Amino acid sequence: MADSQKEDNQEARQGPVTPERYRQVLGRFPTGVTLVTGMDGDEPLAIVIGSFVSVSIDPPLVGFFIGSNARTWQRIRKGGSFCVNVLADDQVDMAEAFFARERDPWEGTDWVPGLSGSPVIPSCVASIDCSMFDLMDAGDHYFVVGEVIDLRDHGTGGSPLVFLGGSYGPVGASFRLGP
Repeated sequence: MADSQKEDNQEARQGPVTPERYRQVLGRFPTGVTLVTGMDGDEPLAIVIGSFVSVSIDPPLVGFFIGSNARTWQRIRKGGSFCVNVLADDQVDMAEAFFARERDPWEGTDWVPGLSGSPVIPSCVASIDCSMFDLMDAGDHYFVVGEVIDLRDHGTGGSPLVFLGGSYGPVGASFRLGP
């Protein structure tokens, strides 16, 4: 690399990688919004996840990242299975209710047990029912990998919910991004 390119790179640098800058810059990348569900005995559990990803087709694997201290995840994990419910663009209230936990978010949320026993939410765009496949440390998070045991396209015709720059919206929405 030429010396002038190195100087240009240093000038372009905007400062150290702080947690605030990390969140701001990565907030410019849109993510889908999912509700990962599971059971603890007879109690349905759920966590909002924006890091859902397809991992492999053969075998069919999906994954997501979760904070290693997330208490709800620890309870879901014990059951050995989970279901990823892809939220629809009209389910912002559901996402916020499960995220905030100011009230019982299951109140008014219809669900049926999936093949794994985990809650499947038919009003979502799709549901991916999984058994635990692997769990890897990734800094202050875990990377959770599930083997897909059942898939459901709920045929709602809805568009998936997207999160970008601290806001929810439908695919194709115009988001106002901050500084």
